[in-house]
Amino acid sequence: MDLKNERLVWARMRDQPISVKHAVEVARALRGKKLTRAIAYLEDVIAKRQPVPYRRYVQESAAHKPGIGPGRYPVKTATVFLSLLKLALANAKHAGLDTEKLIIVHCKADKASQPYKPGRHTRRTFKRTHIEVAVTTGGRA
Repeated sequence: MDLKNERLVWARMRDQPISVKHAVEVARALRGKKLTRAIAYLEDVIAKRQPVPYRRYVQESAAHKPGIGPGRYPVKTATVFLSLLKLALANAKHAGLDTEKLIIVHCKADKASQPYKPGRHTRRTFKRTHIEVAVTTGGRA
């Protein structure tokens, strides 16, 4: 897909207190979807009506029905991603893009710095993640 002529709108969040592993799986589930459909999907995940399929981090996943892959309901991560997608939608409105045709073309989660927690139990670290998303009106649906 050629993004040189397309107008990308970015939204980023840094040092979010969510698990990197959950964020990677949610980002994979959102990549390539329409923005309105992705927002509805995350609302269903938060309400525990639709799971996020786990493909990479499934070593310790629970049993599941035959024909259905492993999945979970990462509510905290979905809440942060929902606020990120709403931020991207506001950025696209400000840029003058058609909000009904927006497609997520880039969505990724990176490990952030992990400072130590204070207190008696030493050597425990915070979970922190950088997340970013790019949307455009062109591309694949």
